[in-house]
Amino acid sequence: MSINRLTWGVKASFRSYVEAAGGTITLSDGATRAEDGSFVFPALPGGDLVFASDGSATGAVRFHGTVTFDAHGGMLKSTLAELSLEAGTDGLVLTALEAPMYKGRCAIARLGQVEVGAGDAITLVAEITLDGMYQIADNYPPGTELDPLQLN
Repeated sequence: MSINRLTWGVKASFRSYVEAAGGTITLSDGATRAEDGSFVFPALPGGDLVFASDGSATGAVRFHGTVTFDAHGGMLKSTLAELSLEAGTDGLVLTALEAPMYKGRCAIARLGQVEVGAGDAITLVAEITLDGMYQIADNYPPGTELDPLQLN
């Protein structure tokens, strides 16, 4: 299966909180917003992420797009840029450029249970990591379930 895009809402309650607080959610660099409020990130060419029949994965795939959450006059500011799915010795993780200085990449979510649906769409359960807690406004402790990721 070729991966064309990642659809992920980060966490619905976080999106709602930012918008209810009079904040903004800004998309750039190719990211768009789906009808349900989640974000769509197109895949960059050259990814080699493959799922085996047992749900394990090998390889990686990167995605275009940036989403920035901003509220409370800038006191809450979180940017997720250049998301990537990477399979390694610790399993499959979702990484992003490390904010605020973009010095490197950090794993923002550990991905678990794989579900293959209609049209070979893949849904992955996601839990925030310690780095993800700091990247996404430190509201959710490590292990908190995030919105599931969908690959098409």
